[in-house]
Amino acid sequence: MNPTRLALYYAAYFAVIGILMPFWPIWLEGKGLDAIEIGFILASAPFVRAIGSPLIAQVADRRGLRRPIIIMLTASATISFAVFNYIDDFWPIVIVTILFFMLFSASQPLAESLTMHVVRNEGANYGRMRLWGSVTFILAAVGGGYILEGRSVNIIFYLSLFGLWILFVTCIFLPKFRFPADADKGYPILKLLKIKPFVWMLIAAALIQSSHAVVYSFSTIHWKSIGFSESLIGILWAEGVVAEIILFQYSGFVLKRISPTMLIVIAAAAGIIRWSIMGYTDFLPALIFAQGLHGLTFGAAHLGAIHYISETIPPNLSATAQSLLSAVVMGLAIGLTTMISGVLYSSVGSLAYFSMAGMAFISVIVGLVLYLKYKKPSQYV
Repeated sequence: MNPTRLALYYAAYFAVIGILMPFWPIWLEGKGLDAIEIGFILASAPFVRAIGSPLIAQVADRRGLRRPIIIMLTASATISFAVFNYIDDFWPIVIVTILFFMLFSASQPLAESLTMHVVRNEGANYGRMRLWGSVTFILAAVGGGYILEGRSVNIIFYLSLFGLWILFVTCIFLPKFRFPADADKGYPILKLLKIKPFVWMLIAAALIQSSHAVVYSFSTIHWKSIGFSESLIGILWAEGVVAEIILFQYSGFVLKRISPTMLIVIAAAAGIIRWSIMGYTDFLPALIFAQGLHGLTFGAAHLGAIHYISETIPPNLSATAQSLLSAVVMGLAIGLTTMISGVLYSSVGSLAYFSMAGMAFISVIVGLVLYLKYKKPSQYV
């Protein structure tokens, strides 16, 4: 029953992202904002995640709580998102974006901690719970593209708000586990940052995941500029996630044969190939192949990082560890890269992908250092 409840949470959470990630830039563009302004707004969200998530997670670890905090965050995020309906100018949009994503993003690391607790104690398969998020991402991206085609961009706002309401309902039914409280007076973040292999993992994961900044922020705009329809764009987004779903479905088989660290290295190597292709050509068959690599560039990196934490970090620090992963990887790193990508894309268009390929190359090097130097990290280092 608990795996089903968590699968429903992932389904609802990533359905919202399935609308926001491909289509929110179009909503912003519809407000008259240019590429640099859009890049700044999109970058502001990861920056607040980098600050808010670890602070909230430390409270969760100190009190041993997950579900009540997730419910509170999701309810507040839904209310703050509704404010977008009443604003049009750049700075108000920035302010509401910061508030919304601080609340919305902080809930997921807590849910990941809850999920890995079920994995460890009930023998559940993380990938098979998480894949439902990928399934609904596809449905939202493809369905959103068809619904949006020929209609006002405001439909993006209403679809997202409805998705957030569904997410809030699923949070009410999350498992009610209580975790061991972290009784130590020290700060959980500082404890984790003293673990060298954990820091190396964060750097490797941050480099490959933040190398997605151009595709996340500007692929939809670019593909529209070369004549792709909204429905085709939705399919391209969905096609990448199909490969991700396949990897998650067979994650148990994969993880028995490939270590979490090596999964991150494989993801980074695939990133070099993917971003080089997308920087070189707009030829549709090549883009289809490149999007298929998303199963590795995102999926393998995510599985590797999540399972690395589960295998090496104690439960009383798990929420803070997951939040640091979210804050550093999907917060600070991708925030900086997204801001830079706005400048790059406005200057050189799709050639900005070559910079992302360079980041993936560095991630390969860092990941190999981690793999060779800390090949078999002891549990709960």
